[in-house]
Amino acid sequence: MKKPAFTRFAYGLALVLMFALGSLAEQAGILEELFSYREDVVYLVGQHIELVLISGSLAILIGVPLGTVLSRPRFAKMAETAMQTLNIGTTIPTLAILALSMSLLGIGMLPAVFGLCIASLLPIVRNTYTGLLEVPDHLKEAASGIGMTPMQMLIRVELPNALFVIFAGIRTALAINVGTVPLAFLIGGGGLGELIFTGIDLDEPFMMLAGAIPTAILAILVDIAIAILAFMIVPKGVNPLRA
Repeated sequence: MKKPAFTRFAYGLALVLMFALGSLAEQAGILEELFSYREDVVYLVGQHIELVLISGSLAILIGVPLGTVLSRPRFAKMAETAMQTLNIGTTIPTLAILALSMSLLGIGMLPAVFGLCIASLLPIVRNTYTGLLEVPDHLKEAASGIGMTPMQMLIRVELPNALFVIFAGIRTALAINVGTVPLAFLIGGGGLGELIFTGIDLDEPFMMLAGAIPTAILAILVDIAIAILAFMIVPKGVNPLRA
């Protein structure tokens, strides 16, 4: 079977399975139970998205410039040490990072944003650093040969060629971020974790699912949105998806 035909078959099968699962859920009364939490879900999804937008934006604003600086030749000796230091944010469990944030900044959105930003930082810094180092030398030599300054070379040659790798890091970071935000509820940050953890505590599976399902959907939508953005922004010559 040819690849396009197989892809269409897979999509069709997935739609049929989704329809069948929806019908079974309707007959079992699961959808009615889930919809009973719709007002809470709408409110908490807004909080969830707000946390993702703030902490994710901060991680990007810090991570991309930091990865760019570390990729410069003058910082080559300290780059790997800096990466290992940032790796602490991944090694330490996210819940522990949030607990430390609460100890320093109190309870509420501020420590949640700080902890989520730290947890999301490494993939962005690592991919920015790696993407810039992997720009072919002959491109940089050609840019230098026509008289470009280091800043011009960075903006017009290196960053465009590293964009695909940088966006891959951003996708990974935001996927981690969306899946980690429910933990922010434990330190007063809000979000869909309120339904998830309250449902677990009260042994209410439908309440738990009312928080877990939107979280999974949000993670998928964010990943798709970043993938579309990368497809549109990354130049055709360095984007394998547009080759």
